[in-house]
Amino acid sequence: MNSIIEISERLVEIEKLIAEGRMNCAPESEPERQYYYMAKLREHIERKKQELGRPLYACTKTFGCQMNARDSEKLVGILKIIGYEETDSEKADFVVYNTCTVRENANLKVYGHLGLLSNYKKKNPDMMIAMCGCMMQEEHVVEKIKKSYRFVDLVFGTHNIYKFAELLYNRVAKNAMIIDIWKDTNMIVEELPLERKFKFKSGVNIMFGCNNFCSYCIVPYVRGRERSREPQDIINEIKMLVADGVVEIMLLGQNVNSYGKNLDAPMTFAELLKEVEKIEGLERIRFMTSHPKDLSDELIEVMANSKKICRQLHLPVQSGSSRVLKEMNRVYDKEHYLNLVDKIKKAMPDISLTTDIIVGFPGETEEDFLETMDVVKKVKYDSAFTFIYSKRTGTPAAAKDNQIPEDVVKDRFDRLLAEVQKNANEQTKRFEGQVQKVLVEELNSQLEGYVTGRLSSGLLVHFPGDESMIGKIVSVELSEAKGFYYLGQLCKS
Repeated sequence: MNSIIEISERLVEIEKLIAEGRMNCAPESEPERQYYYMAKLREHIERKKQELGRPLYACTKTFGCQMNARDSEKLVGILKIIGYEETDSEKADFVVYNTCTVRENANLKVYGHLGLLSNYKKKNPDMMIAMCGCMMQEEHVVEKIKKSYRFVDLVFGTHNIYKFAELLYNRVAKNAMIIDIWKDTNMIVEELPLERKFKFKSGVNIMFGCNNFCSYCIVPYVRGRERSREPQDIINEIKMLVADGVVEIMLLGQNVNSYGKNLDAPMTFAELLKEVEKIEGLERIRFMTSHPKDLSDELIEVMANSKKICRQLHLPVQSGSSRVLKEMNRVYDKEHYLNLVDKIKKAMPDISLTTDIIVGFPGETEEDFLETMDVVKKVKYDSAFTFIYSKRTGTPAAAKDNQIPEDVVKDRFDRLLAEVQKNANEQTKRFEGQVQKVLVEELNSQLEGYVTGRLSSGLLVHFPGDESMIGKIVSVELSEAKGFYYLGQLCKS
């Protein structure tokens, strides 16, 4: 991936060629084609700023997972390089919603925000609105936008996010709604601008898409089939990030454990981790998400022997019932999952295990739910993301007749949450009084004179400190465990 400075210099060259009439159309190859459209947009944005006598502001709002957050960093990088200034206000000149559709509530939240934007746009007719991400891959959503939200200017999905500059230029040139949705792709375009949210840590995509087709999940339909990046592209990107001050990276994929299977020269995820660990200056490595069916003994061994891979593993169980897991198409059962957890804990006794659990999957009985509770009690997760089943149109589970009554689901969810919280309290206390390394991430917004950092386990620690510590790894005594976080004191030595 080229640096912003290198891309800016390239855009200046293209602008000169356009002005001299030596580049009259966009190149066919990527990313050069997008550079051409960025150069054209820079000219347009500069004219617009001169007309208005002020800067133009863009707001990018992200819904959903860390994959979406990483995509948004690419969108912001392009917006900044073409001349927009970043703002958190949705009254901006350009608002981009990067959407999620894993649960129905995510869709409803986006529609609510769109209602607000319609009022803002009435007051500022030049305002532009773009919708992208997973929600846009659903045909009925796009139809609803075309019918009920005609004020939206640009709609695109997950597969062609790299074309953002080109699509935006088409919207400006044609002054009409642009919709560009792809069903799937095998394209991975490198070397585009990117604006990181944090200077000291960063996500890094290692793959895109998912081949698992869990019966409740919309992701394979909106993210497409698995596509792995070339290992050298990943390594080069991480080296560039480290040179720019990053000390912690998060390797991202819908199922990182299946990385490399579709490469011309196949490589396992464990082998990739060993190569990443060799990068000088990189202090911490995280990754998510791991699918239990693909977590290998090789990966456990690499994690156990690593000095850089964080002692945290997110291992979604979804249900403790083997019958329900089969209905979910998870391709493992309760026994396999618990055996896997035993292997992991034996190799790494200090590991922090977290998980995802769905309550109220169609046909879930009280006995099935108690099996889930049994897994939670046996594993003792440090934390768990607990979800009420959300019916997603187009998935096999959505067509099932035996949906669970709301009051039953709510009762089970409350019982599960109580058990998760009890276990989290117990797990957190096991490190109370220890001294551990903490990456300082931000000033604490609630406690004046405190900073907040993160342990290798992923748990948060609040302790006295100042802004100069942000981005540094320091030793902290974990004075008091408070359930999902610690209060601590900085060690002087």
